[in-house]
Amino acid sequence: MKESPFTPKLFSLLKGGISRKQLLNDITAGLIVGIVALPLAIAFAIASGVSPDKGLITAIIAGLVISILGGSRVQIGGPTGAFIVIVYAIVQEHGVGGLTIATFMAGFILIAMGLVRLGSLLKYIPYPLIVGFTSGIAVIIFSSQIKEFFGLSVQTVPADFIEKWQVYALNFDQINFYAVAIALGTLLISFNFHRITTKIPGSIIAILLCTLLVYWFKLPVNTIESTFGDIPNRISLPSIPHIDYETVKALIQPAFAIALLGGIESLLSAVVADGMIGGRHRSNAELVAQGAANCFSAMFGGIPATGAIARTATNVKNGGRTPIAGIVHALALLLIMIFLAPLAKLIPMACLAGILIVVAYHMSEWRQFKSIMMGNKADILILLVTFFLTVLFDLVLAIEIGIVLSSFTLMKRMSESITIQNAAALLPDKNGDVENLFEDELPPLPKDVAIFEISGALFFGAAQTFQDTIIRLHNQPRVLILRMRHVLFIDATGIYRLKEVIRQFNQQGVSILLSGVGPQLREDIEKSDLHTVLQKDHICNNIDQCLLRANDILEEHAARQHPKK
Repeated sequence: MKESPFTPKLFSLLKGGISRKQLLNDITAGLIVGIVALPLAIAFAIASGVSPDKGLITAIIAGLVISILGGSRVQIGGPTGAFIVIVYAIVQEHGVGGLTIATFMAGFILIAMGLVRLGSLLKYIPYPLIVGFTSGIAVIIFSSQIKEFFGLSVQTVPADFIEKWQVYALNFDQINFYAVAIALGTLLISFNFHRITTKIPGSIIAILLCTLLVYWFKLPVNTIESTFGDIPNRISLPSIPHIDYETVKALIQPAFAIALLGGIESLLSAVVADGMIGGRHRSNAELVAQGAANCFSAMFGGIPATGAIARTATNVKNGGRTPIAGIVHALALLLIMIFLAPLAKLIPMACLAGILIVVAYHMSEWRQFKSIMMGNKADILILLVTFFLTVLFDLVLAIEIGIVLSSFTLMKRMSESITIQNAAALLPDKNGDVENLFEDELPPLPKDVAIFEISGALFFGAAQTFQDTIIRLHNQPRVLILRMRHVLFIDATGIYRLKEVIRQFNQQGVSILLSGVGPQLREDIEKSDLHTVLQKDHICNNIDQCLLRANDILEEHAARQHPKK
C-alpha cells in the first residue's frame, strides 16, 4: 500500500524495522551532532539578539519535533545562521515577545504550505537567488561579529550595515588584544583541527581551550555571563502566545519571511541529504514538520528553526541514517543544558565570534558565487541584486525582488524560444527539389493555403510576438493553418491573442485551422470561449485532417464565387 506524502519518515522506517547495528550508529551520530550543535545553538541565539538559552531550547524542542514528524531520514533541525538577519530585525522592532508570536504564526504558515503541497514548488527557487541571499547573510553575520572579535567597547551596534561599519571605524582604537587572540585562536583551531581528527569538531576544542584560558588566567574579555548572566538549566512550561488582529497585521510580513526562508532552507538541506545517502525525502511532510517545530519552539520560548545543512551533513558522515539520530541529538542537548549550563556561561564572546565567522565563511558559498559570475548576464544580475539588497536593505525585499527578476528573466527566455515558421517553404515543390525537413511526408499545399509551424510556449510573454508575426503576412491566403504540435502550453493571454488573430483574419475572409492540437492543449482551448470565433471542426488532431478541411473550405468558397447556373 502506497504511503501518504505526509507520513513521517520515522513512522515508515519503524514499520519496516531498524536493525540493531543501525540503531547503534544512529545513537552515536546523534550524540556527536548534539555536541556539535551546542556552541552553534548558543552562538546563533546571541547573534540574533536573544539570550543563549533560547538557542538551546530551539535546538531541543524544534530538533525533536522535526525528527519525529519530518519527511527526511537524516534531517537535523534547529536554529541556523540564515535566520540571524530576520530574527535580529524582528527583535529590534517588535521585541522578543513579537519574535515569539511571529515564529508561532510562521509555524502555521509552513503547515499550510505543506498541506496545499507547495513543497515541490519551493524546489524551483532559482539557484542564483539562493546563492545571492545566502552569501549576503554570510556577510551580515561576519559584520555582526566584528565588535566581539576585536573586543570593542561599543554599547549599541546599529542594525544597518553601513552605519554598523561606521561605528566600528570610530571605535577601532579600543581594540582588546586578548579578545583578538582568542578569536584568532578559535579560527585556527576550527579550520585546522580536522587534520588531527574528524570525529571531534574543532569548534568544541576551541571553546574548551578558550574558556579554560579565560577562566584560569582571569583574562579581561566579555563572556556569556558578563553579557547575559546565567544560562537557565531548565525549560519552562509551554504557553500559547496571545494573538489578536492588530498583532497579526503587525507581524504577518515577518512571519511570512520566517516561513519562506525556513521552507527554502529545510528543503535545500533535505535535497543535499538525499544526495549524500541516495534517499528521497517527502517535501510536504517536511514542511508540515517544520511548521509544527516552529509552533512548539515559540510555545517554549524558542526562536525560528529549520533544517541545518551542516549538522545534517555531520549526522550523515557519522553514520546516521534514521530520525533516531535527530531524536538522540535533541535529548543529548537537553542533558547538556540541565547539567552543564552553569559552565557554558563562562564561554568568552570572542570565541563565539570566531565560531560564527567560520559559519559565515562556509555559508558564503564563494566558489558558487564565483562560478555564477562567469555565467550569463541574467544570472549575474539576479545574483548581485539579491546579494546587495540582502546586505544593504532587507532579506525579505531581496527575496521578493529576486523572484520577480527571475520570473521576468524566465519569461524573456521563453518568449525568445517561441518560433513561428512559414512551413510552406520547407515543403517539397512540384519537382521535389526541396528537402522535406518534417518527420512526416506532406503533399504540396494548394495555391490559397498557407501553413505556419509554432514551437514553444504560447504564454503571455510570447503572445504579442505570436500575434505580430502572424498578422504581418504579406500575401494573405484563403486558408491559414497554424500547426501547434510543438506548442508546450497555452495560457489565458495566449488564448486571447489567438482569438484576436482569428477574429482579424475572419474579418478579412481568411479561415484559420489549428493542427496538431493534443489532448491537453485541446482541453485548455475548450475551457475558453474560443468557439465563439472558431468552429469546432477547424480544430484538428493532425495535419492530414487539416488539409482535408482546407480543401473543403476552398471548394465551398469556389462554389460561392461561381454558383451553378
